[in-house]
Amino acid sequence: MRRKLPSLVLAVLLALATARVAGAANGGFTPVAPASPNAVHIQHVYYLVLGFTAAIFVLVESLLVVFVWKYRGRGRARAVEGAQIHGHTRLELMWTAGPVLILAIIAAFVFYQLPNIDSAPAATDPLQITIEGHQYYWQFDYPNGARSIGTLHVPVGAVVDLTVKSPDVLHSWWIPALGGKIQAIPGRINHTWFQAKRPGNWEGQCAQLCGVFHASMRAAVQAESQQAYRHYIDTVAHETIGGQIWNGVCATCHGNLGRGGYGPDISGSPLLASRSSLRGIVHTGVDTSRPGAMPPVARLWTKAEFDALAAYVKKHIYKPGATSGG
Repeated sequence: MRRKLPSLVLAVLLALATARVAGAANGGFTPVAPASPNAVHIQHVYYLVLGFTAAIFVLVESLLVVFVWKYRGRGRARAVEGAQIHGHTRLELMWTAGPVLILAIIAAFVFYQLPNIDSAPAATDPLQITIEGHQYYWQFDYPNGARSIGTLHVPVGAVVDLTVKSPDVLHSWWIPALGGKIQAIPGRINHTWFQAKRPGNWEGQCAQLCGVFHASMRAAVQAESQQAYRHYIDTVAHETIGGQIWNGVCATCHGNLGRGGYGPDISGSPLLASRSSLRGIVHTGVDTSRPGAMPPVARLWTKAEFDALAAYVKKHIYKPGATSGG
């Protein structure tokens, strides 16, 4: 034991030296910095649970080391039993009642925080936005009829009421800095909310395994001034929807330039230059009975959105004579 003690001390010192990195809000053991009131209250619950579990871990591991040292063999033969330690009624009552008390404190604190997590602040006119989860992209519909793909634009300070749904399989909307997860379930409508308190761009990920290329189903929320938000939904969203669809839907599998990724290289495919052929593929999919095949991504697109995509790919993606996988 004495020979191993320096190694044990070194391990403890290394753990303490890296504790700051592990606890950093950058993908370590703690949540990212909250940017919405509901995320703040979720973080409070997280830190309470973390405090109790960390304290229990330190206590148990410290006692383990002390007992290993105190009741070590001291050269006793392996076949000889050590000193017999009998029960201690007071200690047994304490370690039975202690966990019950801790769980009661955690439960009470969670129920105290839940109203602030679940209920949006009072707002005379919350911003109503519909989120649809598709394989493998997020679609956002704004009150004026504008639509964006992949990135949701909102004004800073506005209470945003989200209607979350899915036309295909289970998805899960999650932007960690802006609150908890909410499921997008076919045939069911769920609601959640957030209120971005400062300008910024916050990223997230579909938190439900929704298919073989689920890892690329990312999302972002861009909080900006009221003027920038109005300009986006009145002008920019309409002008760029073709590029948004390509980058947020098609490029997920086929790469930014259509040269292949999870899906085949289509940059040289004449299908991109034929509106009718392109429409047939995006509306019906390709070999949809096979796992991982291309789904009918355009099943719910409007004519204007398909026209915008067709114009975009013909101008920016289609390269006649390029190698193509189909």
